[in-house]
Amino acid sequence: MSSLTRLRHPAPRPEDLETPLGRVEDQLHELQAALRGEDADALESAAMGLHRALAAAVEHFRVAARHGGIPQPMRVRLASASARVAAQREALARATASLDRAIEVLLPSVAPTYGADGTAARPAHRGSMLA
Repeated sequence: MSSLTRLRHPAPRPEDLETPLGRVEDQLHELQAALRGEDADALESAAMGLHRALAAAVEHFRVAARHGGIPQPMRVRLASASARVAAQREALARATASLDRAIEVLLPSVAPTYGADGTAARPAHRGSMLA
């Protein structure tokens, strides 16, 4: 690595990593609270905030890793935050699948009345009628 690169990105101190990691943790709390609530706007805002915080933290930690490494306590906190993100993602996937199943039960898909060629897609005889 050249000395010019080192001047542009000085080696971060552990306290330099505290702020971006703290923002990620704060955004995770906000996202968790938004998930418990019923406000879609709050959920979207919290998700976007977490995305921005994660992007900033990744950049800080990438620079730190290039300049001597990341202190163990920071690694543990980052791993914990990563596990929380994964758990929230999994919970959202389960909730989405459950909602999809409920919608399918309540609103089953119905075959179209007419096919693409304009002919009836339903059987011509339904039930039994005797005259």
